[in-house]
Amino acid sequence: MTSLPVTYDDVLAALPRVHAVLPRTPLYEWTGLSQRLGCRFFLKHENHQPVGAFKVRGGINLVGTLSEAEREAGILGCSTGNHGQSLAFAAQRFDVRCAIVVPRGNNPDKNAAIRRLGAELIEYGRDFDEARDYCDDVARKQGVRYVHSANEPLLIAGVGTFAWEIFESLPEPDVILVPIGLGSSVCGACVVAKARRPQTLVIGVQAEGASAVADSWRQRRMVTTESAATWAEGIATRRPAEMTMQIMRELLDDVVLVNDEELRSAVREILEQTHNLAEGAGAAAYAAARRYYERFAGLTVVGLLSGGNLDVSRLPWILGP
Repeated sequence: MTSLPVTYDDVLAALPRVHAVLPRTPLYEWTGLSQRLGCRFFLKHENHQPVGAFKVRGGINLVGTLSEAEREAGILGCSTGNHGQSLAFAAQRFDVRCAIVVPRGNNPDKNAAIRRLGAELIEYGRDFDEARDYCDDVARKQGVRYVHSANEPLLIAGVGTFAWEIFESLPEPDVILVPIGLGSSVCGACVVAKARRPQTLVIGVQAEGASAVADSWRQRRMVTTESAATWAEGIATRRPAEMTMQIMRELLDDVVLVNDEELRSAVREILEQTHNLAEGAGAAAYAAARRYYERFAGLTVVGLLSGGNLDVSRLPWILGP
């Protein structure tokens, strides 16, 4: 194994910074979901975070360790919503100027949440990857600290604290299912799982129409797709990130795909059975458990409900026939 940019010790170092601001989130076994799947199925409720998603853990850990010069210059991020809210929340907490670039037509509820947290919102590009390229130019010209949503060891270590909490509550899970956008959450889970219980399988989940990371992991080369064809913006990426891909190649056990209808059904079933609202990416773990239920029968499975920031205008479609 090559030297990895994030270790279990890094996650342990992040714990006091994260828990000074954020309480542990619940880990619940839901009887209705377990009965449907034929396994013990738990949800790790990162939708209960103050910004409605797991990424705030990484934001707190990274922004909390910025140098004085970096704090004075400010930070810049690119996001479809949850990473942006994470940075905005942390920047507000530590009194740091923050700007977030989002693609045009982004989830309006997430845009509004970023603005409410005091960050400047910039709309650019047709999708996340075009917006990310624009961020690189802005960061160079303005001299601000660009915080990538994946290629940041402190961010990954902070995010990995959710997996530490899982093992504290449930020491012997057989499987942890984690949605993949660029992979900070699945990498955090891998780092912790391999230290705490190596036989626990960590399996990533992507959308069939946005499978660049899954394709890159399987082919062991960087694969870029022409489009990210999924309504679940949190996992709608066309191009993988170098740091998270390195960690996934070393530690990840598998990647599976789900389709958009399975994501829609998963949001609905989670709402029906748990009265929690999941966004599309947040429902991906349960969607995978449903699609591949024979593989997980009789096991103890944890799904990361990574976020609950659903564009509420989609609810009629989700609840429809």
